[in-house]
Amino acid sequence: MSDTIFNGKIADVRWKRLRVFADDRGFFAELLRADDPFFGGAFAGFGQTAVTMSYPGVIKAFHWHRRQDDAWFVLKGMAQVVLHDLREGAPTKGQTEVYYMGEQNPILLVIPRGVAHGYRVLGQESVYLVYHVTQPYDPKDPDEQRVPHDDPAIGFDWTTKMR
Repeated sequence: MSDTIFNGKIADVRWKRLRVFADDRGFFAELLRADDPFFGGAFAGFGQTAVTMSYPGVIKAFHWHRRQDDAWFVLKGMAQVVLHDLREGAPTKGQTEVYYMGEQNPILLVIPRGVAHGYRVLGQESVYLVYHVTQPYDPKDPDEQRVPHDDPAIGFDWTTKMR
C-alpha cells in the first residue's frame, strides 16, 4: 500500500500522513526511509536527526536555511507550524502556510531550504519535535538565519482564534 503524498500551498513543501500500525502492545510508524517516494528529490540526503522539547505556550519562530532541508515530526503534544516562503524567484514567494501537527494529526512535513519555519506549542502539554536535516549542524558555519516571530514582513498572527 503506498502512502498518499500531499503538496503544500508553498512550492516544494510536501507532507504525508503517517501510517500507524496499532495493536494491543502499542503502535509502530515509519518516519523516513531512503527508498520512500515521498521525497522525490525534495529531501536530498541525511545530515542529522535531533529532538527538541518546548513548553506550553512557547513560540519558536522564525528561522530558515540556505543549504539544508528539514523533515519535521511532532512526536508528542500539538503544534501550530507556520511556513513562509522567502525564496527569490519561487512561484510562492511571500506566501504563508499553517499546519497543525502532533498526536491528533501525525504527519511528516518536508520544509525546503529558503522557507522560514517555526511553531507554537498548543494546549497544556509540552511538544516533542523530532527533525531530520540534510546537513549536520556546523557551529563554525551555522546554516540558520533568524527572523522575529512578529516580523511585519511576514505578518503572522500567533493568537488563537476563538471560533
